[in-house]
Formats: sequence, structure tokens, C-alpha cells
Amino acid sequence: MADVAVTTLDGNAIAGLLADVFGQEMTLATGTCASCGASGEVGTFVVYTRAPGTVARCPACTSVLMVLVTVRNVTCVDLRGLAALDLTR
Repeated sequence: MADVAVTTLDGNAIAGLLADVFGQEMTLATGTCASCGASGEVGTFVVYTRAPGTVARCPACTSVLMVLVTVRNVTCVDLRGLAALDLTR
């Protein structure tokens, strides 16, 4: 099997997509991982964009926090990896 280079980005790479979905700037929102309890700004999440969708993982434990998939101009969002998403700032 050939070596596949995996390129990760931070949460800022999906700022536009998140703004389209949530209607506001989201990279400064605080997300709490449902798996390990670590909290941090969405902009610090580890993001993979080379999949059928976009996957954001916890930088502490690598659990999946959010998955965003766009089909026919509709973006579906799965946030079940987040225990909380705090928009107050």
C-alpha cells in the first residue's frame, strides 16, 4: 500500500463553512470534547478536509468532534462529539 500524506489544518480553515452553517463567526467559540472533556476554541480543532466531508477532531485526544458534509448545496452537520459549544464571548 502506498504511503498517503495526511494534511491537517486548524479550525480556521473551515471558518467560512461554519459561518455559512451557523450564520456567525464560530472559530472563537469554545467547544468541549464529549470524550475527554478538553475545551478550546473551534479554531484550534484539528481539521481534515480530504474526505467525503470535513472532519474536526479534538487536539487533545483525537476524537471526532464535528463532521460537515455538503450535498446538493445543503450542509449537514454532526456535532455529537461535542459535549458543549459555547458562543458567548
